[in-house]
Amino acid sequence: MHNSVLALRQRELVKSTRPFLARGGKVIRCDACLLPEQNCICAYVPEPMAESAFVLLMYKGECYKPTNTGRLIADVAKINFAFTWHRTEPDDRFLALINDPQYLPIIVFPHDYAESQRCIHQVPSTSRTPLFIMLDGTWREARKMFRKSEYLQTLPVIGIKPQTQSDYKLREAAHAYQLCTAEVGVEVLKVVGEQQAAATLAHYFNVFRHHYVKGKPHLTDTHSAADLGL
Repeated sequence: MHNSVLALRQRELVKSTRPFLARGGKVIRCDACLLPEQNCICAYVPEPMAESAFVLLMYKGECYKPTNTGRLIADVAKINFAFTWHRTEPDDRFLALINDPQYLPIIVFPHDYAESQRCIHQVPSTSRTPLFIMLDGTWREARKMFRKSEYLQTLPVIGIKPQTQSDYKLREAAHAYQLCTAEVGVEVLKVVGEQQAAATLAHYFNVFRHHYVKGKPHLTDTHSAADLGL
């Protein structure tokens, strides 16, 4: 399975002793995109094209949530990984990955929360493949992962400064300019010069949001089907 988030979800389901219960749990959903079957977006999944590698370090239960957008990054990135976060017992495969010499691991997180010596504004020129570590969860959960993971404390941190407000709207944001995971992924791809991959992910995210809000009368979409070429 190319999409590491969906693969992680399957692994977690096998291990789970009780079902994950959330709002909308009675809705019949597509097993692949997790949207209601009538709003399935599987026909719009793009071909993987991003050369940068991504690893999604996901808070417990995040991989089950239909509102999660990290899985959109996994569809666009040729090389992608996903692991459930553990504070004191991280997955050995994750540790091996961030210590693999072919990759240059970089945490994507606001510089306001990192020591100045760890902060970078662009990816260093190197033969190693950038491996962007996305802390995937709510804002509160992401901050917890950033602060309490000893095994991440020596890694460089690249910050994204959004110039516009998020179009996500599917969860309540803690800050006006807080982006969802997929939107952060778009900005990261722009930073490393992968403009086509950034545009593809941005469009894919807009398609996801458009189809998601179809079943949410209290939400409105800023893009019409015509705008998205649907």
